Amino acid sequence: MEDSFAVKLLSFFDIADSVGSGGTKYVQISIPSDQELSAKLQSELQLERDMNDTDDLPLSIRDFLDNSPFEVQDAPGQEEVTLTRTFGDEKILITFSIADLNALNEDPDQYSEDKAMFDEDAGELPEEGQSGGAQTKGTINQGRTKGGNFNVAPEDSIAPADRSELADDESPASEDDEPSFPARLNITIEKPNTKGAFQVEAIAQDGMIVIENVYYFSKGRLAEAKSPQDEWDSRNLYTGPPYGNLDQDLQVMIEKYLDERGINTALALWVPEYIDYKEQREYLNWLSEVKSFIDA
Repeated sequence: MEDSFAVKLLSFFDIADSVGSGGTKYVQISIPSDQELSAKLQSELQLERDMNDTDDLPLSIRDFLDNSPFEVQDAPGQEEVTLTRTFGDEKILITFSIADLNALNEDPDQYSEDKAMFDEDAGELPEEGQSGGAQTKGTINQGRTKGGNFNVAPEDSIAPADRSELADDESPASEDDEPSFPARLNITIEKPNTKGAFQVEAIAQDGMIVIENVYYFSKGRLAEAKSPQDEWDSRNLYTGPPYGNLDQDLQVMIEKYLDERGINTALALWVPEYIDYKEQREYLNWLSEVKSFIDA
């Protein structure tokens, strides 16, 4: 009697026919690709869970939230995280994104180059009469910005880590210490008695807040520009000069202004750590959802 086979073809099935010595026909079907993919996803999930516990907030992240005036708005499945607080009658909003960490993973060489430039710039000595971008080891938030940093006296330092009285308590940095990645901050400050908004673009890295640009919008809604109309209205606005062109004393005052509102070393240390925590949590959720889809 002739053998009959009903074979359901699935994507990427490999079927190999062979004939035995007795003329019997064998059909060898490989493991379906969806089953292999599901098993790999499960293996990756288990590995990540064993290596990282994302069920509870790390102690350092929790300590910051418990002792900080900022409240976190973190929607699962979204890249952007928002910090909000009030300061007097001001409303302060800070946004950052896990996209910065993903971009670093995609182009680690660019980060290495930026870090090398960051360190090189930090060691430059100021030239006579130079303003804006001059940097020394006495500057606040040493690092590379679009407009550079500024020289200040030790008593004017913003970050506690920059203060001379704490310098002796700090142990020298080890060559094995892994520097944090640069996390971009968008800071918006609004007041109820005015329709305007003061906005700052900054980088948080290695415990430092490095200002890149400052803007003023006469209409606060244009600072976020969430609608196409707002984007169009903000295209041709004069919102201020490049930050590096500002007088050094004015730059110092802006840094103090931010520090007084909690935008300081503690925040600069916390943001990259929270981004790393959130990205890991989102990755686990992504693995789980993809596996559920494949298994359905």
